[in-house]
Amino acid sequence: MQRSTFARLSTLALLAAAGLGPVAAQTVLKIGYTPVRDSHYGIGSGVFCDEIAKGTQNRYTCQHFPNSALGGEREMIEAVQLGTQDLANVSTGALGNFVPETKIVDIPFLFRDYDHARKVMDGPIGQDLLKKMPAKGLIGLAWTENGFRHMTNNKRPIVTAADASGLKLRTMENKVHMAGYKTFGLMPTPMAFPELFTALQQGTVDGQENPIPVILSAKFSQVQKHLSLTSHVYSPAVILLSPTVWAKLSEADRKVFTSAAASAAVAQRKRVNDDEANGITQLKKDGMQVVEKPDGESFRKAVAPAFAEFAKEFGADRIAAIQAVK
Repeated sequence: MQRSTFARLSTLALLAAAGLGPVAAQTVLKIGYTPVRDSHYGIGSGVFCDEIAKGTQNRYTCQHFPNSALGGEREMIEAVQLGTQDLANVSTGALGNFVPETKIVDIPFLFRDYDHARKVMDGPIGQDLLKKMPAKGLIGLAWTENGFRHMTNNKRPIVTAADASGLKLRTMENKVHMAGYKTFGLMPTPMAFPELFTALQQGTVDGQENPIPVILSAKFSQVQKHLSLTSHVYSPAVILLSPTVWAKLSEADRKVFTSAAASAAVAQRKRVNDDEANGITQLKKDGMQVVEKPDGESFRKAVAPAFAEFAKEFGADRIAAIQAVK
């Protein structure tokens, strides 16, 4: 028996030395996000997980928890901080409650378009924001993307800011969003994303605001009549990793993880582009009435007074630096 055991161990050692056998235990990481698996978040998370598996020879793999299976974004960020969840792909909507510096990117009408927003997030400003996260118990691997947010509701078309007045709109628990939306006359109602579909169905709120990819993947066309392409806020997203996991990674594996996150960002943004290009037609087919060119100037004029408060909180120079990126 001893000879048999010795022979087996010797064989395993030879196989490992030749690269033909298992040389390290596999670590399965839990990654969560609020939309369904077949969404921009799912696509980005899938590419990230494929890349880390490939780059670490399957020493690290992922188990996906889409569709808010691990809770809303706030709950997942807390879990990543605590180390009870390994990874989360989340928007900045809830992140500002943990890393206050990131709230600056949630200012309404701060970004001109996708090109501007992506250059900011990938450039020195966005990278500096990632560097603020470890002090808050989070590792930000790369900025992914949620997209420009638009308004939906069940009451009326929204063409001007005045049309939004009086509507009870679900928002994220984000003070910057809420301060901006109040200038439109909206009644912001913070609510966790997992509760939203039922709240819209039951009329607890009149509407909500999210990017096209989320409106599609959450099937809000089933419970909302009107969509207005207001593009009032750009919503970045980020792949967050638990510091507990990060501390265990070798330098080589850390490079694999950050490179994988960069690849995930490319894939997630491409899906956003595709949904923006094709999703409006689909939502119309689903029965939504779409205002494709609302009066953006009326919204910008309405939100202007809030910029004085934003300048006090974040610094007028920092806001101007973002606006100046070409």
